[in-house]
Amino acid sequence: MATTADQFVDNTSDDPGRRAPLVTGGLDYTGVTEKVAGIMEAEKPPKIWYVLFGISSLITLMLGGLILHLLMKGTGVWGNNNPVYWGWPIVNFVFWVGIGHAGTLISAILFLFRQNWRTSINRAAEAMTIFAVVCAGMFPGIHIGRVWVFYWLFPIPTEHLAMWPNFRSPLLWDVFAVSTYATVSLVFWYMGMIPDLATFRDRSRSKIKKFIYGLFSLGWTGSCRHWHRYEAAYMILAALATPLVLSVHTIVSFDFAVSQVPGWHTTIFPPYFVAGAIFSGFAMVITLMVPARKLFKLENLITKRHLENMCKIIVATGMMVGTAYGIEFFIAWYSGNPYEGFAFINRVFGNYAWAYWIMVSCNVIVPQLFWIKWCRTTPWFMVVVCIFVNIGMWFERFVITITSLSRDFVPSSWAYFRPTLVDIGMLIGSFGLFTTLFLLFLRYLPVVAMAEVKSVMPHEHGDHGDHDDHEEKTAADPA
Repeated sequence: MATTADQFVDNTSDDPGRRAPLVTGGLDYTGVTEKVAGIMEAEKPPKIWYVLFGISSLITLMLGGLILHLLMKGTGVWGNNNPVYWGWPIVNFVFWVGIGHAGTLISAILFLFRQNWRTSINRAAEAMTIFAVVCAGMFPGIHIGRVWVFYWLFPIPTEHLAMWPNFRSPLLWDVFAVSTYATVSLVFWYMGMIPDLATFRDRSRSKIKKFIYGLFSLGWTGSCRHWHRYEAAYMILAALATPLVLSVHTIVSFDFAVSQVPGWHTTIFPPYFVAGAIFSGFAMVITLMVPARKLFKLENLITKRHLENMCKIIVATGMMVGTAYGIEFFIAWYSGNPYEGFAFINRVFGNYAWAYWIMVSCNVIVPQLFWIKWCRTTPWFMVVVCIFVNIGMWFERFVITITSLSRDFVPSSWAYFRPTLVDIGMLIGSFGLFTTLFLLFLRYLPVVAMAEVKSVMPHEHGDHGDHDDHEEKTAADPA
């Protein structure tokens, strides 16, 4: 991860031949530690944190109440009907799984490609992945109907089961893919935090905090042996996580692609779903990180360069998604299958045309604004665009799932899907759960990977010769 020092000189001019710095404000190693550890050490977070946490906690409690209501009354409280058996919950599941992709991509793939600009945003993106997978895993868990026999999904040898899991079903593949993805992502996230947790341990004045951070830092001392083993383990986990970025949403796409339902049965779904997941995931990272960097004054660590690079990825993946929309129509025409052709014509001009055009507007048209430099370097405008992107990506999953099912092969079974208040409440509640977990992460865990940021900063020279005299030594400082 070595790089030239002149790459990070604070250059305020608009020289196009020079990269913007990754760390601004003249921060040295001590300054980075003070910025990040100061969030945990503050007696109280900003007042807006309490407001947001209170609102999100209430919404999460509402979600818990709705799940209890569902278990008491049954899945009839949803708007699912015949033939739309896969309704709102599966739409939410695919949406949240997609949100979780950007974290692993930023952490694993960009790490393997030695992209140093990932270092200030990877920690929050990894946390976002964990919390998104928690939200995603909840929906299929309650969608199975008899949740008290959820263990039937697993290959548990027993004489009491009248049926065994069908290993040819992509629904079972989901169980293994998502659980594996969640496990590897959690271990990868935790592994990366160990040096920073040791820094929190060494700086904590509270005995309780010192014990908790010490427990989770696993006795880290910052020795050469610890760094050597840490870097080897981190590399191995990155290599394991990289194929998961592509495989997990590929397997989720198989839920649709291996069926015979018109509008689903297509080979473009795996790359299409992966591109869409990265697209929505990066949009969510920007949506979260712009307010977080303002709230905790992290503008010198999460710079406009980081945000602009993510905007460029959003443009690229957005064009991939738009291309996939066009290829779907071409294949429907080229195949000569009347049912396939009807499915796509119905999406554009049928009862759900409003949802289709929201999807196209948000996913194809709105991201093109990032071609303009002002749009991709103005934080508040990025958030507006990225909110539209996430709205569009939710509607993409809605369009794929609902429109194909609501107009099946037999016109006599056609039905219009209308979500109930329970459906809508559970979607809102999932955002409440996600926000609650993310706010707790911002308050009590290192939001920026201090050790990794320091590793890509230029070594200090001359005018910082007294740096060692006044810097508080912490276990996270790289050798």
